[in-house]
Amino acid sequence: MMTLTRRTLALGGLLAVAAATATIVPARAQGNYPQRPIKFIVPFPAGGGTDNLTRLVSTKLTDANGWAIVVENKPGAGGNLALDQTAKAPADGLTLVMAQTDNVVLNPLLYSKLTYNPDKDLRAVALVAAGPAVLVVNADSPYKTLDDIIQAAKKDPGRLSFATPGTGTISHIISEAWQKSSNIKFTHVPFRGMAQAMPDLLGGRIDMYMGSIPTLLSHIQSGKVRAIGVTTARRSKLLPDVPTYTESGIKGVELASVWGVMAPAGTPDAIVKQLNEAINKVVNAPETAKKIVDSGAELITGTPEDMARLYASDRARLAPIVKSSGTTLD
Repeated sequence: MMTLTRRTLALGGLLAVAAATATIVPARAQGNYPQRPIKFIVPFPAGGGTDNLTRLVSTKLTDANGWAIVVENKPGAGGNLALDQTAKAPADGLTLVMAQTDNVVLNPLLYSKLTYNPDKDLRAVALVAAGPAVLVVNADSPYKTLDDIIQAAKKDPGRLSFATPGTGTISHIISEAWQKSSNIKFTHVPFRGMAQAMPDLLGGRIDMYMGSIPTLLSHIQSGKVRAIGVTTARRSKLLPDVPTYTESGIKGVELASVWGVMAPAGTPDAIVKQLNEAINKVVNAPETAKKIVDSGAELITGTPEDMARLYASDRARLAPIVKSSGTTLD
C-alpha cells in the first residue's frame, strides 16, 4: 500500500484486552503535551472490535508515555456522531477518534448531507490496522468455490442471497463490486451483525455471508461454515487454503476496512507528528502484536499523509460502485 509498512497480525486477542467501560489512566508528566487527559472517541458501542482496538492502543500509549487517556464510546448514525464531535472539538490534540473505512470513506458517499466534512474538518494522524473480509457459506452448502457461486448466479440471477452486517458496510460494498465485476446479481440481505445472521446461514435460509476474518474465524475453525474467498491481495496466513478473489479471476474486490486515528483539522503539525510516532511505535511493539494475534487482521503503519492518501484513494475507487448500486443511508 504505497509506502506503508505491513505485517500480517490479528485482532482476535482484542476481545480480552479491554473492559467495556471507559477508563482513565493516571498520567506522568512528560513534556508539554498532553497537559490534560486525551479524549479518545470510539464511533461504536463498547465491546466491539473498534472499541477493543482503541482501548488497546490507549493502554499502550499510556504505558509508553504516561499519558492520561479517556476512552469514550459515541455510537450512532454509522459513526457520524463520533466524527462530528471530533470535528467540532478544539484542535489541541486532546480529542482523537478511531475512524475506519465505513465512516470516513463510505459515509460521505452514502449520506447526501453530513454535519462534517472528513477531508476539511478532520486530520489524519496514524494508521493502525486493516480488517480483511471473508466470504463464508454453510458447511453443507453445495458451493465450494467462488466460481461455483458465479455460475449459479448466472443461471438464476437474484436467487442467491448475499448477507452482510448491514446496508452500506464495507461487506455490502464488496458484494456490489463483485456483482459488477462478474456481471451477476445477488439478493442483498442486511443484518445487524454476524450474531443475527449466523442462525439463518446455518439453517440454510441465506446462501452466503461476508464479514471480517476476526469475526468469522472461530466459526470457520469449528467447521460450522466454509470459507470461500478472502478480499486481501494475498492469502491470509490464518486461512492459507482459502483463495483470494484476485487469484480466482475476480477483479476490483481487493478491499478491507482500515482503522486509523484522526484529530480535528488545525491540530498543530508538531502534535500530529508526536502522536504519529507514538502510535506507530506502540502498535509495532512485539508485546502489542502478541495481544492482537490469531484473528487475521493486518497491521498498517505509515505517515499521516499515507493515511490521507489511502482513504482518498479508496473513496475515489468506491464512489462509482456505490453510485451504480443506488445505495443511500439518508
